[in-house]
Amino acid sequence: MNNKPIYPISVLSNLLNVHQRSLRIYDELGILSPKRNDKNRRMYSNNDLEKAKLILYLTRNLALNIMGVRLILAMIEDKEIEPKNYISFVKTLIKKININEEDNIIKTAKRGRPRLN
Repeated sequence: MNNKPIYPISVLSNLLNVHQRSLRIYDELGILSPKRNDKNRRMYSNNDLEKAKLILYLTRNLALNIMGVRLILAMIEDKEIEPKNYISFVKTLIKKININEEDNIIKTAKRGRPRLN
């Protein structure tokens, strides 16, 4: 049910408050690859939505680059974490290694990136 493609790219970009081009880039990079409908349009599932939230959290709040995102995504896949638990899993990890999320948010804000709530 959560893997059923239901959101077109326009809806997902509005839900996440990101540009559609960002979602296309994530697809090109292979970190968020939605299903395609019969007209070859991207269709995102609820699981894709949770993955996109995680990607934005990692890049905006933790200032990770795409390679860091790929590493975290591989770890999550390897540990078979449920999509609804992605961010809480990462928050547990950052507490274990003493990363101060607020410091990273301040650094990324200086670069003009909005914080992900």
